Amino acid sequence: MTTDRRDASLTALIAIAIPEPLRAHLYAHARRSFPAECCGYLTGAAANTVDGMIECRNAHTDGLHPTTPDRGEESAFVIGGRELIAFARSFDTSSPARVVYHSHTNGRAYFSSVDREVATVDNQPTYPVQHLVIGLDQDRVIEAAQFAWNDTEWIEVARWQVE
Repeated sequence: MTTDRRDASLTALIAIAIPEPLRAHLYAHARRSFPAECCGYLTGAAANTVDGMIECRNAHTDGLHPTTPDRGEESAFVIGGRELIAFARSFDTSSPARVVYHSHTNGRAYFSSVDREVATVDNQPTYPVQHLVIGLDQDRVIEAAQFAWNDTEWIEVARWQVE
């Protein structure tokens, strides 16, 4: 089930479509990675949908988090090294990154203050992508939520109750 949370004044702000089979792969990645946060990105040739998934290694264990290096991989994620370079280079391809995803292992799908800080530079998105957060606990994936930039802040544009 999806709930569209667009405000009428933000009609141009639409969630990039993530087909259900692709969401199932995202949820499986989150389950495999637990208790660490998973991370990766979704690609697509069309601006309004995605059809590819790139799983990344959570490089937070290497101490690479730009704002909270003291947190563990169960509460932070970093796409680093060659995977970050491939992500950045994807913007020059016919199927660029459209959505960055990661999981929260406390069962809640929300865009945390740290997520917002890392996703924003000089009051603009760090990269031209939306964000998807998967909330799971040790037993199951509970929910997922998608966030987009509305010219001033990150707002929720879609939500799924999973299990």
